[in-house]
Amino acid sequence: MYEMEKENLRRFSDYITKFLRPSVIKNFMTEYLDKEIVESILSKEMTSVTTAAQMLLDQMCYLEDMGWFQAFLDILLASEYTGLHEAIKEWNFRELEELNEHRRFLERIEPSITKHMKPSELLAHMSVCLKPRECEEIRAVSLLLNMLYRSAQARDACMYVCESQRGHIAASEKLVTSLLRSDKPNWFKLLKIALENCDLDEALNMLETSNTSSDSMMTTVCIEFREEPETEDMLMSSNNTSVTEKPGGFTGAQPNINTITSPESERKLREYQKELTAAAVKGQNTIICAPTGCGKTIVALAISDYHLKQFPERAKIVFLATKVDVYEQQYKLFKEHFFSKDPNIRVTGMCGDMDYLSVRWLIENHDIVVMTAQILVNALQSAEVPSLEILSLILFDECHNTTGKHPYNNIMTRYLDTKLNSSTHSLPQIVGLTASVGIGSFKNELEAENNILQLCANLDTRVITTVTEHKDELKSYVHMPEKAFFEVKQCTSHPFIRIIKNIMSNIEQLAQKTFNIENLSNIQSREYGSQKYEQWIVSVQKSCRVLQMKNADEERRICRELYNYTEHLRKYNDALIINEDARTKDALDYLDAFFDQVRNAGYDETERKLTALYDCQRTQLLRLATEGDQNPKLDELRFILEEEYHNNDQTRTVMFVKTRALADAMKKWIDETDSLKFLKPGVLIGKGRKSNFTGSGMTPNNQKGILDSFKSSDQSKMLIATSVADEGIDIPQCNLVLMYEYVGNVVKMVQVRGRGRMEGSRCFLISSNKDRIAKEKINMFKEKMVEQAIEQLQSRPADLSNKVDMLQREDKARRDHISASPEKPKTQGSYELLCSKCKRFACMSDDIRVVLGSHHIVLDRSMFKRCTTAPHKNPRAFSGFCKKEKMLCAECKHDWGLIASYLTIQDLPLLKIESFVVQDCVTRRQHYFRKWRDVTFAMREFDMTEITAEACRPRD
Repeated sequence: MYEMEKENLRRFSDYITKFLRPSVIKNFMTEYLDKEIVESILSKEMTSVTTAAQMLLDQMCYLEDMGWFQAFLDILLASEYTGLHEAIKEWNFRELEELNEHRRFLERIEPSITKHMKPSELLAHMSVCLKPRECEEIRAVSLLLNMLYRSAQARDACMYVCESQRGHIAASEKLVTSLLRSDKPNWFKLLKIALENCDLDEALNMLETSNTSSDSMMTTVCIEFREEPETEDMLMSSNNTSVTEKPGGFTGAQPNINTITSPESERKLREYQKELTAAAVKGQNTIICAPTGCGKTIVALAISDYHLKQFPERAKIVFLATKVDVYEQQYKLFKEHFFSKDPNIRVTGMCGDMDYLSVRWLIENHDIVVMTAQILVNALQSAEVPSLEILSLILFDECHNTTGKHPYNNIMTRYLDTKLNSSTHSLPQIVGLTASVGIGSFKNELEAENNILQLCANLDTRVITTVTEHKDELKSYVHMPEKAFFEVKQCTSHPFIRIIKNIMSNIEQLAQKTFNIENLSNIQSREYGSQKYEQWIVSVQKSCRVLQMKNADEERRICRELYNYTEHLRKYNDALIINEDARTKDALDYLDAFFDQVRNAGYDETERKLTALYDCQRTQLLRLATEGDQNPKLDELRFILEEEYHNNDQTRTVMFVKTRALADAMKKWIDETDSLKFLKPGVLIGKGRKSNFTGSGMTPNNQKGILDSFKSSDQSKMLIATSVADEGIDIPQCNLVLMYEYVGNVVKMVQVRGRGRMEGSRCFLISSNKDRIAKEKINMFKEKMVEQAIEQLQSRPADLSNKVDMLQREDKARRDHISASPEKPKTQGSYELLCSKCKRFACMSDDIRVVLGSHHIVLDRSMFKRCTTAPHKNPRAFSGFCKKEKMLCAECKHDWGLIASYLTIQDLPLLKIESFVVQDCVTRRQHYFRKWRDVTFAMREFDMTEITAEACRPRD
């Protein structure tokens, strides 16, 4: 598999290694290569980037994972290797070869030219040919010097840095090194322009002596054998309308919105897509509401294209996504589209794991920035981005999320405050994209209208754009799946269920002997194997954390025992939920994985007792799991799948499930079922931060590989997905959508159903819960209400506008009232932080420092005597920190946070406040906080002058 790609990587390795810096695509390496190999490559990069790049290529030639080559191309594009991406994608290195003359010339004059350059000034003119990371690294040289100079204790470290980096010459050398590895065709020209703009005449004269001509003889590199690409153009393959038809366009000098062009041909928007752009291209704020699969991203690209042409001097566009998964997808589409259309249009992206970049710098030096919403929120809160007025257009993907405390609403609240507080402003145009505006709860059309009006007010729009004139064309491209319901009898009397419930009852009795747990929660009615029971556990654990007794040792013992009891109850409750929807075997596997972890973690007396309770029933549970009756829901599902594939062996299925554990269990069941294993299902889940024993998070590269496999009929015919797939992520077309106990609100229903895009598609809900089926039928009825509500609002534009104005004034008055309320001052006393599981002392609040407004470190090195560490599975850098290890309580192994380095400071404890109980040293009263922002005591800002020479060295 991938033999052609591997052969070509070997053939063209001399070209690739001149440009590729492995650390830039570290995420790809950690995804597909062993940890030791990645570390070896990164270590070699410190001495030779080219050798490290060759090591990476050599290792890639051994890869067999599905989708690795496409993932390699994707990360090249996402990492701004646009020239290298294009060369490898087409196996044509001619344009990169043409850079050789300039590279050789700059290498010759490097020792001289670096003495006459001012990199900090040049960077402002060279963002197009340098990666954001390279710009940040060049700036970091001087930034680190300035920071270290503030500290007398760090004087020796500063002298060392000055000696090794040699001031601005070191930054100049880094700039030249970056240019020599740049794959941008215009870097030499931009360097000359930058030197001229910065009045660096001596350096410019050195470049001017070059008589290198672009017409010099060059070697044309083009591979002699080609295969058809595996995937169609994601952006345009569905828009196959005739290119000979004359565009409708706009009159005068306005750009033409009817076409999206590329070097190969002119691709026209469909008529309904033109209709969806109508309000936006007039400069109006609007919500574009159209079905999943109709090409809303193409509409967004067309609007962006028009906006750039209409405001060529001041256009600054931000496209916002709700999740990293969607960001990765949309960033790739924007990058590919504008790179093929006009390479001079500068497109970049930023998501959560790229916080080392400057948001303001990205915006000022690019035309379009694709980012996750929280990135922009953080930049506004820190005043790095002073105002939304520096933007000219913001596009909100999945804009129905602009409610409550969502980052979208945070951004729009700032927007509206600026608008309503000042009569003179230059706020950006707002365009929202969604498949449904059926937000919130409503029982009738009037309430639906009110919810839609509130969304319009939040997004400051008075226009809802839908397809009204070209509905027939829309229906010819977007097919509505047929809906059906399968109610299955629920199994409630299985012996496995009785045994698990009996164990849970015994654990509750043991907990009751330790302390009266019924007094720890207001939730009285609870049923084993339900979400209500999970809520009861959360409530009990919250009360346990602040439970206080006169005897401190007795308090610690009771709190730790109750924590262990409730954690085991939680896992048994999870197992019952899994058993309800999957096999008994899957529920048992879940419990086995949990108890393996308990044993490996070094358990205490309570956990030994609880483990023995499980072990004595394990043999009988295993017999029931292997010999018991099949879950009736699985029988129904098997029948449906067998029938569908018997009638049409080309069927493509997407099945939605509630949890990752269930997704994993369903895949195992299908793989082990003889009549279904030919489906070779793929599993698509979100990134997630915590493993749930049966499967941890999935990276964007994993997701890409799964989706690529699903597109190929000879590999996977079925996709099992959690909620990550119902919003935003582009899933290939299918004709069967299964909702396995999966029901949400109206918006979720519309999005899930929209995954069945083929003609003749069907959507089935399989459930043993009558209320769940009834809820979905109500959702279908509510969808009609929403459609009627939109039509009513569109028919009364003046009324819509007046009501939006009124809602905005009311919301502003509420915000002003809250802002006017005096903020409760932070207390100045001393507090102890105790482990929330065992109540052991961890550190003092006086030793906590706040870094960059959001990270909380401990300066007291003696804390390492009270904690233990474990390797971190995903070490990475963020905000100047570098994660190294996980930090655990030495007594009970509770997760306390991270051990990280910061700048030159090694091994800093980085705390998670949710892992601690805070105790007042005077009153001895205890408090529990889930977020640092809720903490009531004052903490000092971090100051480098507090750092001693000892802190700059790793701990023993």
